[in-house]
Amino acid sequence: MLHIVKYPHPVLRFASRPVERIDEDLKAVVREMFSLMYEARGVGLAANQVGLPFRFFILNVTADPEQKDQELVFINPEIVKRHSWDDDEEGCLSFPGLYSKVRRPKKVKVRAYNLAGEEVEFESDDLFGRAMQHEADHLDGKLFIDYLGPLARHGIKGNLRTFESEFREAQKAGTYPDDAEIVKRLKEMPAPSLAAIASPAAADA
Repeated sequence: MLHIVKYPHPVLRFASRPVERIDEDLKAVVREMFSLMYEARGVGLAANQVGLPFRFFILNVTADPEQKDQELVFINPEIVKRHSWDDDEEGCLSFPGLYSKVRRPKKVKVRAYNLAGEEVEFESDDLFGRAMQHEADHLDGKLFIDYLGPLARHGIKGNLRTFESEFREAQKAGTYPDDAEIVKRLKEMPAPSLAAIASPAAADA
């Protein structure tokens, strides 16, 4: 089973690799990701947030598991247009309980593939657009805290120290290997045979 990894797990800074094949294994991983996202009351989740270094993410901006028609999968996404700027509050499932204002392009267009292998485009200037940008950033190893200025960053310093301390304690307890070993295994993780790695041991190893 998969689970959501927390900062500062190295996979969150890992530049994801393209998905090479859409198959039943990938679809099973996507279903499990939606379940995790709803359980955490999120609106989006990127593959590397569950320990998988591949370029796809999921969204349902309603955060309502009953609204299946709002579930979207973005495979190998690319932001092809950005327009104007806006500041709004963001959080992240890999930083539970932490929120901060983030400045991003207000309107974006994203091109990707869906689970049917069809090329799709979405353009938005609301929460949907912001969520697409947030999740696409994850795939490049970029986090919402990277956008914060010195004052805002100072304000969350205590939160980050707590996350870091908890992760290092988990490493000492043997829950995770050291950072170098995690990165080594992420680099060696085969694509696209996702079924073989969709387990906590593999995702965290």
